[in-house]
Amino acid sequence: MRKIFTLLLLLFMCGFAHAQVTISKSDCSVTVKGKTFPLSGKVKIVESFPDIKVQIVESFPDVEIKLTDSSWQKCCEWKMVESFPDVKIQIVNSFPDIKVKFVNSFPKVVKEKK
Repeated sequence: MRKIFTLLLLLFMCGFAHAQVTISKSDCSVTVKGKTFPLSGKVKIVESFPDIKVQIVESFPDVEIKLTDSSWQKCCEWKMVESFPDVKIQIVNSFPDIKVKFVNSFPKVVKEKK
């Protein structure tokens, strides 16, 4: 009985931690654990201490992202950089904060989370 209770408590805590992510279409941002980050701008891929954990998918994304070198001012356009990023991301295979699909045109927030 004690093992079942411990397992249920761990599952609840994992679900609660995952539920702390919101995605806003109106201001093109993602909020993770109380901190808000833009979904456009300069992005750096890191191995540890990310702002956002990202899973790359081909179907059912939360956000469609366009990689660009120039006008990254638009919503969901990322410019990959090595220094002075607006957002640091970590690519993960499970338990992401957001799911991303890379597109060549018409980037957008697909699913708004609240």
